[in-house]
Amino acid sequence: MTTAERDATSAADAVLDALRDDPVIASVKDRAALDDVLASDRGVVFVLFGSVLDIAEVVQQAKDAGKTVLVDVDLLDGFSSREVVVTWLAANTRADGVLSTKSNLVRAARRAGLVAVQRFFLVDSFSYHQLPRVVEQAGPDAIEILPGCMPRVITWLRADTDVPVIAGGLVCDKADVVAALGAGAVAVASSNRDVWDM
Repeated sequence: MTTAERDATSAADAVLDALRDDPVIASVKDRAALDDVLASDRGVVFVLFGSVLDIAEVVQQAKDAGKTVLVDVDLLDGFSSREVVVTWLAANTRADGVLSTKSNLVRAARRAGLVAVQRFFLVDSFSYHQLPRVVEQAGPDAIEILPGCMPRVITWLRADTDVPVIAGGLVCDKADVVAALGAGAVAVASSNRDVWDM
C-alpha cells in the first residue's frame, strides 16, 4: 500500500466517523443549494455540479465553512472520464474525496489519497448481482446505492459486502432516513433540504 493509499484509508475512516455522528449527507446540485448547505449543520457535502472553471472555488467555499467535501467527478463539465480528473482535483482543490460510477476513477482516487465512494444505480437484479464483483475490483471506501429508499436491498448488500453503504436518491423524508439507517446504511445522501434539517 502506497503512502497516498494509506492517507486515503485514514481520510475514509475520518469521513465514516463523521457520518456515524451525522448520517445525513447534503447533496448539492447548484449554487443555491450550496449556499443553503453552507448555512446548515450538515457536515458532509456531495457536490453534484461544477465545471473545470469553478470547482476549485466551490470546494473552497465548502471547506471554508468547515464541511467535508466529496465531488462527483462524473458530473463535472469540461472534464473527461479519465483518471487525470481525479489527479487534478487532488492537486488543485481541497476536496476530501470523489464520487464516481467508474471503477478506474475510484481506484485513481485511492491512489491520489482521496476518499472514494462508488455510486451504483440499481435498476434490476442484474445490476445488483454485478455489484459485489465491481466493488471487489475497484476497492472503494464506501458505496452509494441509488435509489436509496430500498431498505430490503440495503439489508442484502450488508450481507454481501463489508463496504459501508450510503443510501442516496429519492430519500425524501424522515421515514426514508430511518428505514435506510435501520437496514444498515451508514448514511443517507439527499438533495432535499427538509431532510438536511432533520
